[in-house]
Amino acid sequence: MKKVIILLLLLSQQLFSQGKDELFEKGNEHYKLANYSEAISSYQEIEALGFISSELYYNLGNCYYKLNQVAPAIYNYEKALLINPLNEDAQSNLVFAKRLTIDAIEELPKTIFQKLDTSLVKKLSYNEWATVAVVFSVLGAILFLLFYFSYTPSKKRLFFVTSIISFLVLFITSFFTVKEYSYVNTTVEAIIFSKNTDVKNAPTFNSEKVFTLHEGTKVRVLDTVDNWKKIRIADGKIGWIIADEIKILRIF
Repeated sequence: MKKVIILLLLLSQQLFSQGKDELFEKGNEHYKLANYSEAISSYQEIEALGFISSELYYNLGNCYYKLNQVAPAIYNYEKALLINPLNEDAQSNLVFAKRLTIDAIEELPKTIFQKLDTSLVKKLSYNEWATVAVVFSVLGAILFLLFYFSYTPSKKRLFFVTSIISFLVLFITSFFTVKEYSYVNTTVEAIIFSKNTDVKNAPTFNSEKVFTLHEGTKVRVLDTVDNWKKIRIADGKIGWIIADEIKILRIF
């Protein structure tokens, strides 16, 4: 009985996988024919099946970009980069999509550590950093065993130094893994989907407007009160916005 259940599960998984591939090809064909809305429907069916990838959201972003829908285009490019920060096509197209936004927000100056974080740590996801850490842990263990069982002084020195370097890299990459995991699980970002929205100084309709944002702008969500979200934009300004006017950036 167990074998039958396992066989059925494998067959269903294969059928789902085949369906995903067919939908992806179908979406690509629609895109080539400039049927962008139809392509979006095909790609969204794949997402509904639970098959997500950086390429899928990149393609969705391209479709929305072609339809001049700024917020959904930026939203999907950002999701593509959440899955794979090294997706250069998504990075490039995100730059073009952001040029269509109205809000010109000047970011706060970054410290040396923040620049290092952006240029190095955020180049990989926490899963990728974890993979690098595992590789160097295995490499360090092998090199240490080679050092331990070697009798030639020159080889012992070589294996000792390289094992120390491997364990040092293991420590650094483990730190990056924990840091990125913590960032992903504690930082909530979103994209403005409303054409324009007033940001208030308190989570009430009769509170004072502090500034206005437009579709496509990326914000960081700090707090939630009822149907209001407390947000911060890149220049450090803080305010409250109606939750329905933003869409949270999440993969799952």
